[in-house]
Amino acid sequence: MPTPHLPRKSGRDLLVAFACGGFVAVMVGVSFAAVPLYSWFCRTTGFGGTTQVAKSAPAQQLSGRTVTVRFDSNVASGLPWAFEPERRTVDVKLGEVVTIYYSVTNESARVTTGQAGYNVSPPTVGIYFEKINCFCFTEQTMKPGEKRDMAVVFYVDPKLAKDSEQDTLNTITLSYTFYPAATPTLPSPASGGGKGGGLAESAGSGKSGHI
Repeated sequence: MPTPHLPRKSGRDLLVAFACGGFVAVMVGVSFAAVPLYSWFCRTTGFGGTTQVAKSAPAQQLSGRTVTVRFDSNVASGLPWAFEPERRTVDVKLGEVVTIYYSVTNESARVTTGQAGYNVSPPTVGIYFEKINCFCFTEQTMKPGEKRDMAVVFYVDPKLAKDSEQDTLNTITLSYTFYPAATPTLPSPASGGGKGGGLAESAGSGKSGHI
């Protein structure tokens, strides 16, 4: 009985296979890069109300124009914290550096960690809202019952006055939401040097230098 003849794969079939494999590899790479690229885009353009990060006060002189900055605070489900600003509104001149404190209390009987997300509204103002320092830049770990005052230092860029689309703007809302982060690993009593370690330490309050 004659052996059946098996047709060879043509060069075109191999080319299609390699092309499909390359396409899959590219899409996987794009998916991993999408988050950092989107984050960079938001920080650069202020898209979606993303604020900017400044290292110092603006070089320009203060503008005579004043805007009202409103402060909003929220806590996501799963994080047993009380969180509110010391002031709900403040009137600031463009270019004026302002420090505002938010009060945060861990209302649970365990150590908890949170990370604050933030934005401003209207969203088109994000490119002009500059933060010099903020508790939102890092995760915050709170002991049971601990109360802490956390600062945000910011200014509204005087360049806003040159944007004709913002001529009618008189109020900016800075909104924060604290989300639960990974639960920190607590030291054992042995490593804490006896009964004085761990959760037995009482939590203090006061202005926090960790901003």
